[in-house]
Amino acid sequence: MTIEWRPNDPSSTLVGQILVASRHLADPNFFRTVVLILDHGEGALGVVLNRPTPLAISDVVPAWLELAAQPRVVFQGGPVERTAAIGLARPDGDYDPQQQWFSLAIRQPGRELGIVNLGAEPRELAGIIRDLRIYSGYAGWSPGQLESEIQAGGWLVLDHDAFDPLTSDPATLWNQAASAAASGQGVRAIDGPSVQNN
Repeated sequence: MTIEWRPNDPSSTLVGQILVASRHLADPNFFRTVVLILDHGEGALGVVLNRPTPLAISDVVPAWLELAAQPRVVFQGGPVERTAAIGLARPDGDYDPQQQWFSLAIRQPGRELGIVNLGAEPRELAGIIRDLRIYSGYAGWSPGQLESEIQAGGWLVLDHDAFDPLTSDPATLWNQAASAAASGQGVRAIDGPSVQNN
């Protein structure tokens, strides 16, 4: 079941939804980006899904290479705290909420995705996670900021169901999402006027 975001409804959440930068979004940090929202409450936090860097995981954090998704590079997760790293992965088998190194952010059956504690020893997560992706930095919004940007038309909000956040071909994500939005597929908020800053 998909959670539908409703503007101005304080009980509504964007967690697990995809933000697609509209053509009206003027902030160069988010030009043609696709963002997965991981937290939405007092502000919001997400990662940019379609900005791979040339940094190979084998060169930066080689211990995680065996669990990494293709392409096995670090992704630029956003403009905030670029020295911080966030790991996302799928559960490998049944999810055990008692273990401490991996917590589900998206619990939709068949589409589960969680945050990995990169302070763990990778061998402790073998058999628990798969398709790990590591992001440098993240996208963050203060309370009300993201909602205002969406209502001003800076972002399209789509269900994540039609997109694989950990796709091996991230360069195609923005075009896929823009096409889906143009056809109205899974759209939760629609294009509007220009938004200057994030």
